[in-house]
Amino acid sequence: MSMMSEFKEFAMKGNVMDLAVGVIIGGAFGKIVDSVVGDLIMPFIAWIMGGKLDFSGMFLVLGTIPEGTARTVDALKKAQVPIFAYGSFLTILVNFIILAFIIFIMVKQINRLKKSEPPAEPPSPPELAEEVLLLREIRDSLKK
Repeated sequence: MSMMSEFKEFAMKGNVMDLAVGVIIGGAFGKIVDSVVGDLIMPFIAWIMGGKLDFSGMFLVLGTIPEGTARTVDALKKAQVPIFAYGSFLTILVNFIILAFIIFIMVKQINRLKKSEPPAEPPSPPELAEEVLLLREIRDSLKK
């Protein structure tokens, strides 16, 4: 079997194709969720909190700042000044918590919908072969 035919057999297996579809849909879903978090939920939370809810501007400078360099994360990174950018981490952490909660709610609803479907009837037992039935009759008659 050639390497190409082995690869084709591997790539066309159901699990690999399902995984590929899942990755593609997951990427698209990730963009949607990022938009929901960044464009809908975070501004609403910021409004409730009474201001801007963006921690990305919070950082500690760990080195000396060259003269004329702006005190922003981007400018300091371009000037190669070591900074401890904990604000970016906090923003990503808040986004993750919101994202995890949204996915939790979605999975919970999907599971609720699955439970409401009636359970499938159990499959009927397969019919026994004639030899098995005959052997059972013999066994039962010997017991008497």
